[in-house]
Amino acid sequence: MSKEIIELIEKGNQAFADFKKINDEQSTKTAAETKEALEKAFGEMHSLKETVETLEAKMTRPGFGSGKTEEDKTQAEHKSAFNQYIRKGVEFDRALEEKALATSTNTGADGGYAVPKAIDALIEEFIVNVSPIRQLADVQQISTPNFNRLVNIRGTASGWVGETDSRATTATPQIQNVTPTIGELYANAQASQQMLDDVFFNAEQWLADNIATEFARAEGAAFVSGNGTNKPTGFLSGTINTTEDSSRSFGAIQYVPTGVAGDFAASNKADVLFTLVGKLKAGYRQGASFVLPKATLFEIAALKDTNGRYLFDFSTVPGVPNKLLGYDVTEAEDMPAKAANAYGIAFGNFKRGYLIVDRIGTRVVRDPFSNKPYIGFYVTRRTGGCIVNSEAIKVIKFSAS
Repeated sequence: MSKEIIELIEKGNQAFADFKKINDEQSTKTAAETKEALEKAFGEMHSLKETVETLEAKMTRPGFGSGKTEEDKTQAEHKSAFNQYIRKGVEFDRALEEKALATSTNTGADGGYAVPKAIDALIEEFIVNVSPIRQLADVQQISTPNFNRLVNIRGTASGWVGETDSRATTATPQIQNVTPTIGELYANAQASQQMLDDVFFNAEQWLADNIATEFARAEGAAFVSGNGTNKPTGFLSGTINTTEDSSRSFGAIQYVPTGVAGDFAASNKADVLFTLVGKLKAGYRQGASFVLPKATLFEIAALKDTNGRYLFDFSTVPGVPNKLLGYDVTEAEDMPAKAANAYGIAFGNFKRGYLIVDRIGTRVVRDPFSNKPYIGFYVTRRTGGCIVNSEAIKVIKFSAS
């Protein structure tokens, strides 16, 4: 671990200590002063942790095409040719693309070129770091336009019998077919030819950064609230009710009301969090996470139990998530803000509950004509998602009932 990272971690620990001290001294300040000080301290903690994680990601990022194996040589050759396509528009042999990629998503004359494996992996790494639901969900790569998953929702009966008693026929297992809705995600990054001609300008890095930002922004929102029309179906887009698991229809998510429209209950804000955790079956709680926006997270971070202990445990260690009631916490700005009837907090095992499918391969078309003097890079990928197990995800609704 580098000296710079160690110093940042130490600063993060100090920021957390300051946060707790400010919160403990609320009685000596006005509400506005306390709120401003807490927001500043919490922001510093969050910013320092993000900086450390970014530095570690850069330090551990694998190099491109070492050339040690035949596959490495092929990938390096493909990457070099792709670089000339990005910078100069030099077309390269489709046979090289086919050789470099195990599966090509589109090799037609108008289909553009598949992004080299090394760059595509870099794009994927950036997206994982930015889009929080992708970090939590089950992600599958597919090579066909459609994908189906069979889900066993049980229903098989059993019974006790004596050695010579007759056996009645039991119920047949119930199997549901789940089909994620898939759409094409695109970005249209622009660069000047002068930028591309600069030998010190890292064209691949620039393209990956721009793609990752656009893709992460769009897919992060879709995984939460996408309507399923040419995009993923978000986990908050289906039926949500208070019915218990034993009688709730397949695909519907259960919610727990706070008891107050647009807010937590005044008596004890933390009660609804314990209720939410208790609604999730024990088998799903292992690996479960809270998912909520920053403003709600900040409010919960100041809560204490009856013994004066914080319910929220802020982590300054890179790669170690914050904890709430002992469970991981994921900040997701695409979750609804606290408002009347908003489903503002989710808790569940997203690996079991939500499925993301990615069509193998990211493609790019170079366009020097549509927006002169800029060079456009039209990049596409196909991504989908849906709930596969609605028992594995629960939500809090800021409502009276």
